[in-house]
Amino acid sequence: MELCKRGERRCERFLDAATDVFLEKGYRQTRLSDIVARAGGSMATLYRVFGDKEGLAHAIIERHMAVVAEQLQALNLSGLPPEIALRQTGESIINSILTPESVLIHRIVIGEGRDFPGLRDWFFENAVAPAQAMLTDYLKHEVDAGRLSLHSPQLASAQFFMMIFGELIIRVASGNLTVPDLTKAQEEARAAMDLFLHGALPR
Repeated sequence: MELCKRGERRCERFLDAATDVFLEKGYRQTRLSDIVARAGGSMATLYRVFGDKEGLAHAIIERHMAVVAEQLQALNLSGLPPEIALRQTGESIINSILTPESVLIHRIVIGEGRDFPGLRDWFFENAVAPAQAMLTDYLKHEVDAGRLSLHSPQLASAQFFMMIFGELIIRVASGNLTVPDLTKAQEEARAAMDLFLHGALPR
């Protein structure tokens, strides 16, 4: 048992070190020796556990997405009015995408997705799709209850997420925004939620 715990701690050190070095040097420019030097341990152990650099990136994404999925599941949107449910969803997503791990993941997936299609497709299938499905189910329930009027809850779910953080992710992933301001991001998210719910035309 203690050996397993030591192995888990060693894996976590590799993932933490890889996250830091990838952010500092960029995914392409980072060498596995850079990560081993930062984390300690041996190159043989890194290869045995993660396989290669792409395996490390996959493990970073998987670890972070497990945390995000747990946060989304904890929201329990059922029964909440749209104003509250969408605000909680938006705030949870904004808080999660401004972590160092999320910044790194979006830089890899968006900036280098064409060269690493396995990472890109796994991310969209296991991170983006479940989040959109959760919101789609909520929006469909609200439409059926007559509290929302939407032509396509599935399309509205995708539009909501893009309105909330689409520009933020693009700017962070491209390096245009290196130090995101959480307070400003939350304010912009609330404005986007208001626009999503009420539109821009005068009533």
